[in-house]
Amino acid sequence: MSIITLTTDFGLSDHYVGVMKGVILGLDPEARLVDLCHQVEPYDVLGAALTLAASYCWFPPQTVHLVVVDPGVGSARRAILAQAGSWWFVAPDNGVLELVYRRRPHRVWGLEPEKFALEPISNTFHGRDVFAPAAALIARGTPPEQLGDAIAEYARLPIPQPRESAPGCRLGAVLKVDRFGNLITNFQTADLPTAFLITVGDARIHTLRPSYSAGAPGEIFAIAGSSGFLEVSLNQDSAARALGVTAGAPVELVDTSRRE
Repeated sequence: MSIITLTTDFGLSDHYVGVMKGVILGLDPEARLVDLCHQVEPYDVLGAALTLAASYCWFPPQTVHLVVVDPGVGSARRAILAQAGSWWFVAPDNGVLELVYRRRPHRVWGLEPEKFALEPISNTFHGRDVFAPAAALIARGTPPEQLGDAIAEYARLPIPQPRESAPGCRLGAVLKVDRFGNLITNFQTADLPTAFLITVGDARIHTLRPSYSAGAPGEIFAIAGSSGFLEVSLNQDSAARALGVTAGAPVELVDTSRRE
């Protein structure tokens, strides 16, 4: 029995997600469909990339991950199929698979919709007409070569990386604000020195807490997030709202152990 996950920015108030599921089940009635996330911010390719990177490897081998966050729908952008490790991915070629590419050996095929898509292909709903059929066919065991040719060049997403701004000082950024208001930074947990100062907004943070509940009332603190990134949090409240910070805000990490 195949597993197909769905990640979109479609939300849940319209018919789009349900129609995609209908197309998939029409081609693969035994498929198990998992709603990974449909609340990605509209057009937020980086947000979708982070959601996917935190999730895909927790599914069984041969799971097909279908991603439709597609600002370029109806344009000349390609639709692609990728195999990374033991998992399959169907997505627009806009860099949404960037973190998967970085973490796993992979192969990519450029999908040729004329070989499999629903006709006529809408210029506004490739999730229904192109991506859903491709995901269903791969889940059924269709060889990827029947859907398109292997390609060596595909879109990459320039995800911000921390950089050294001075000796012992690195400048990073907030990649994402989750629904709890936690600030997910682009620092890996392993980047954190034994003694540190994190500056974001008007907060100066010296403390790494082992859990959200370990934070004192009103305390802004750092925590090792489950996806491997360092987070800035506020126990049972929104750090983003308290600090007036959104995605893209600068985050400075200073190794204060070097100054002791």
